[in-house]
Amino acid sequence: MRTVFLILFVLMFRPMKAQEQPIITDFNLGISKIESEIRIDGDISESAWINATATSEFLNKWPRDEGYAVNQTEAWIMYDDDYLYVAAINYQKREDLVIATLKRDNPGYFWSSDGFSVVLDPYNQKTNGFIFGVNAAGAKMDGIVSLENSNTRPDMNWDNIWHSAVTVHDDYWVAEIAIPFKSINFDPEKEEWGINFVRNDMKRNEYSTWSHVPQGFPGIDLGHLGTMKLNQPIPPKKQRVILQPSVLTSGSRDFSSESSYTGDFEVGLGAKIPVGTKFKMDLTVNPDFSTVDVDQQVTNLSRFSIQFPEKRTFFLENSDLFSSFGTWNVKPFFSRRIGLNGGEVVPILFGSRLTGNVNDNLRVGAMSVQTRSTSGLDANNYTIIATQQNVWGRSSFKTLITNKNAYADGSFENDFNRTLGAEYHFISKDNRLRGNVRYHWSQTEDRLDDAAFAGATVMYNTGTFYSGITMDRLGDNFINELGFSARSFQYDAARDTLVRVGHKYMNPWVGYTFRPESNWVNSHEFSTWTVMSYENDGGFIDRVSSLNYDLQTKNLGSLYIGLRNSRVRLLYETDLIGGDKFLPAESYNFNFINIRYNSDERGMLSGSTNMSYGGFYNGSRLFVSGSLNMRAQPWGNFGARYVMNKVDLPEDYGSRTLHLIGPQAEVSFSRDLSWTTFLQYNTQAENFNVNSRLQWRFAPMSDLFVVYNDNYDTEGFGIKNRGMVVKMSYWIN
Repeated sequence: MRTVFLILFVLMFRPMKAQEQPIITDFNLGISKIESEIRIDGDISESAWINATATSEFLNKWPRDEGYAVNQTEAWIMYDDDYLYVAAINYQKREDLVIATLKRDNPGYFWSSDGFSVVLDPYNQKTNGFIFGVNAAGAKMDGIVSLENSNTRPDMNWDNIWHSAVTVHDDYWVAEIAIPFKSINFDPEKEEWGINFVRNDMKRNEYSTWSHVPQGFPGIDLGHLGTMKLNQPIPPKKQRVILQPSVLTSGSRDFSSESSYTGDFEVGLGAKIPVGTKFKMDLTVNPDFSTVDVDQQVTNLSRFSIQFPEKRTFFLENSDLFSSFGTWNVKPFFSRRIGLNGGEVVPILFGSRLTGNVNDNLRVGAMSVQTRSTSGLDANNYTIIATQQNVWGRSSFKTLITNKNAYADGSFENDFNRTLGAEYHFISKDNRLRGNVRYHWSQTEDRLDDAAFAGATVMYNTGTFYSGITMDRLGDNFINELGFSARSFQYDAARDTLVRVGHKYMNPWVGYTFRPESNWVNSHEFSTWTVMSYENDGGFIDRVSSLNYDLQTKNLGSLYIGLRNSRVRLLYETDLIGGDKFLPAESYNFNFINIRYNSDERGMLSGSTNMSYGGFYNGSRLFVSGSLNMRAQPWGNFGARYVMNKVDLPEDYGSRTLHLIGPQAEVSFSRDLSWTTFLQYNTQAENFNVNSRLQWRFAPMSDLFVVYNDNYDTEGFGIKNRGMVVKMSYWIN
């Protein structure tokens, strides 16, 4: 009843909404410190909430960025010595709510559910921050938000302690959030923070924000945050050490070499140690990442390696400081190079990371990780040092040092790989013009020449028109064992080896989006892009050009059509599908068409289909894929995906049909207990994998995992290996 009175209070005393009134452009919140206790239960009838600072009305973000949202959101914010409090009333009828899952930290499901989130930039530098959100069933989502290649990117793998509660009423639902100051990095002396709120309205298939975010930018864009000013500084408190011990027991068997199961028992420890008021040290001892979600397998018919995302907890926090260098083509630091070698796990003995802000504009970080030796690999020490100095508004100057050094018998050996790099990232005041210039230099014990990577990127985006170009040059001897650059290696099938090839890379693009007044169309987008590369002496390597059309509808999903032309000069004889003869080292020119349709994800049944057909080197390729998902709202998602590649090459170069089948079941028994099972049948890898994972969050940041894993061959289904892991971690603060 008290909540009803609060709603009536808001409706009586807030300004009446009128579409004709001018849109607010000054997004500032002056918030007050409170003394009374707040209980996070979804009931915001406490007097502190009635007196808390309220936002202005929310504005349309997508599919249109003009006017006020039809289904409005009322949000309030306040704080005390320990917490930042946020509450929101989200107007929507109970029967119209769309809830994709109860499981936390699933960004795909969160953004396709009715939800509310807050974006925070505690240093108000518009370069990095945090996001916290809940859907209408109370499933939580949190992550870090940072600039990558001068664009705002979220990483939802970050995890920390915060509190929330949701209550659903007939015509609205309430979200209440408490974010502990100890869970986020901030400067106690900083009185102004960047902030924005995002509302997902699935009934209307719309998104709205408090601070205006124009088309062409994500709703969480750091460059379009409003300002939150604290009326009193947050009193500095002595930060406590956080410990997270873990125990793991496992049993496994390799059926090709072992006659019985072997067991293991391991103890690990993680710690967060405050260093002064602005720095934090993270430690991990004997970590185990076997409970991390499995990678989704792919069929790879390209000449290059696939870059899978980092999912290991230790490497995720403040990862933007270390990993936001380079471009999508070349990553000077890629954390999956540590602790993994050719897909095999390399045990990590310990790792440490120190990060923080020296002052308002200078952010620094240093990380060191020591791996154990294995039967085929020496122990190695990995050291990474990064800095970010903000200059001229949102622009920044960044440096990166990486070092990999073999370590044996208590000393470092003369087997190392080091890089030193610097980048300047710029963003114009109106956020339309962005880009960066970069230079990285590598060195090994051989002291080779032509060992640099240099490049530049320029992008322009008005929300309707966008264009840009990326240009890179990798020296013939730019060797970076802690980075990722798929195009640096060409496969020589005759010698069965990878050959390092320095190259020049260029990727221009341009596009335009129409947003007509229509009852069913959101937008028509036309674009074109080209990717091309050359040897450093000028010799042609490859070029791919694409003409694209993308249709986004209000309720019928999306349709994409692409026409592509590829011209490839193979530098070496190549084997792509296991033919009796290798493809000759010569030039190839071929075309194909690609059509993709994604249905409306708000329905209980949703799916997608993707098909392409055309030339493939000196033959043809038919690609067909599809996915289907059934949602049992809000507790279950059951789906399957299928990928087929039929390649026909002339003579004895090979003909093969490859299949990838991936059923998946995800059941959330509650917001803290979930079970996920993947089946992945991959004829290219000749492997059938079963991975089943039960996770119970029995206390804040404390989990019990039970993981079962099986691998079979795809002919006869003979078992290769089998294992089971039980792991428990506990957060002590």
